[in-house]
Amino acid sequence: MTDSTLPTPALPDDWLSVKALDLEAQGVAHRSDGKVVFIDGALPFEVVSARIHRSKTSFEKGTLTQIHHESSQRVRPQCPHFGLHEGACGGCKMQHLHPAAQVAVKQRVLEDNLWHIGKVRPDNILRPIEGPAWGYRYRARLSVRYVRKKGTVLVGFHERKSQFVADMRQCPVLVPQVSAMLMDLRALIGALDAVEQCPQIELAVGDVGGPDGREGDVTALVLRHMVPLTDGDLAKLRQFAQDHPGVQWWLQPKGLDSVHRLAEPAGCETAQLAYALPDFGIHMPFRPTDFTQVNPHINRVLVARALGLLAVQRHERVIDWFCGLGNFTLPLATQARAVLGVEGSEALVARSRENLKHNQALAPANIELAATEFVARNLFEMTPEVLAGDGSADKWLVDPPREGAYALVQALADLRSQGAQDAGASSWQPPQRIVYVSCNPATLARDAGVLVQQAGYRCTAAGVVNMFPHTAHVESMAVFEL
Repeated sequence: MTDSTLPTPALPDDWLSVKALDLEAQGVAHRSDGKVVFIDGALPFEVVSARIHRSKTSFEKGTLTQIHHESSQRVRPQCPHFGLHEGACGGCKMQHLHPAAQVAVKQRVLEDNLWHIGKVRPDNILRPIEGPAWGYRYRARLSVRYVRKKGTVLVGFHERKSQFVADMRQCPVLVPQVSAMLMDLRALIGALDAVEQCPQIELAVGDVGGPDGREGDVTALVLRHMVPLTDGDLAKLRQFAQDHPGVQWWLQPKGLDSVHRLAEPAGCETAQLAYALPDFGIHMPFRPTDFTQVNPHINRVLVARALGLLAVQRHERVIDWFCGLGNFTLPLATQARAVLGVEGSEALVARSRENLKHNQALAPANIELAATEFVARNLFEMTPEVLAGDGSADKWLVDPPREGAYALVQALADLRSQGAQDAGASSWQPPQRIVYVSCNPATLARDAGVLVQQAGYRCTAAGVVNMFPHTAHVESMAVFEL
């Protein structure tokens, strides 16, 4: 008898053998009757006990209480606020799992989604894009709450499975200077007259201070305040900025349109918020409320990988759908003949045009950016007619929000179908290659199904991008070719 034929020892009734990990970082086990049990805190290949807090006909949910056999991939969480205890921070879900194993879980999620939702299997699996596991978050939305009973202010993420703000004193996934600032921020808000009317601080850190490449010298803090700030409160904000070099305050009294920078004392001005794509000589100024990637280290590799896979030639025209500030558009302009960037937000299009002019002025005399145009359009209402009106492109870069790009790829499939029925109906030609960058594997899989099953493309490669280590968030990219 070989080891493979040995019977599995029976477990005590209250012990569970964990076989997998779901996207919410819950261990997945099965009882003898087939009922699925989701267990917070448990990892694959562990034998555990759990306290069940929800029971349905087909599944149960519980929380880890004891580990009888520990996974070799279990690690000690670096953050003291992570865990299953009362008041634990809910910002991370996977700190107890080795970072390499986290990536493997995300890769499996991507492959499972592509197959089960889109019926697509990529020809090749790309090597995962990875970067620093700590201190990587250059963007965050921090909740603020004054706890009157305790006479204290909390600044941070919400507690696990709760709307309460966690009592965070540090955060190792935030950039170090911001993590070190958390307690000072709590003291600052506690000293304001508007202490009970400041529910949020949005954070954006630049990875360059200017074209000269000075690193990380701008930390923008956007304070949401529900009442006008007194002169005394404004003075306290300015003093905080002076005490913390590189900090600049932005104020948000109402909606996003109301966001404005707090004037700084003469001689204490900070640099413009910006990030760099040095492989392409691109410098990107932005406002703290603009969408930019959370992890600039990964973003640099992501852009380089995407453009490498797209393999744009100097004679080609490229369309960058959901272009935002031009994160992919402007690097593409260093390689292509012509580039069109399409975005739904008029404000972002205006900013992308400004960034184009900015980078044209910075370009060395012997380097000229390709003819580049930015337009605003609702890409969730794309039609074949509008798509054809944008003209043919040799290649596409698609980088949609979580909702995906269904209308766009469906319009492409419809145009392909029309072309097959009447080849002379239009001069429009489909792109020969598409690189699709996704922040939601489910919508990527749905759209991949349209591209492969209806539009005639082949998925030649796909892989994950670990933009958010220690979280269940899955970023990925896929390549489609005719």
